[in-house]
Amino acid sequence: MINQVILVGRLVDNPVLYETENGKTVTTITLAVNRSFKNSNGDYDTDFIRCTLWQGLAQSTSEYCEKGSTVGIKGRLSNRTIKIDHLPDGEKTPIETPFNLKMMEVIAEKITFISSKRN
Repeated sequence: MINQVILVGRLVDNPVLYETENGKTVTTITLAVNRSFKNSNGDYDTDFIRCTLWQGLAQSTSEYCEKGSTVGIKGRLSNRTIKIDHLPDGEKTPIETPFNLKMMEVIAEKITFISSKRN
């Protein structure tokens, strides 16, 4: 079985580097990836894909890329479950029962910097 993803897209935001409790560096980016076909209105739709980069990949990306940079990512799909037991501050609807939010993300194994806005 194969779990491999290859994406080319633009960064939606500037990457922000974080350090975990274990001392590992990580950044999460969102790639805007245009579809290769037009929709019924004649426009190209865009998918926004969450990608997580660890250690050296995270450091390089935060150093060399910014919002709008084009990158290529090779990685694997991963499922993650997040327990939600409260709403963010400012939300008026209370959560009476905690629930699990399941999300899919790409764990990057290699990144290629195609173009950057930085000089």
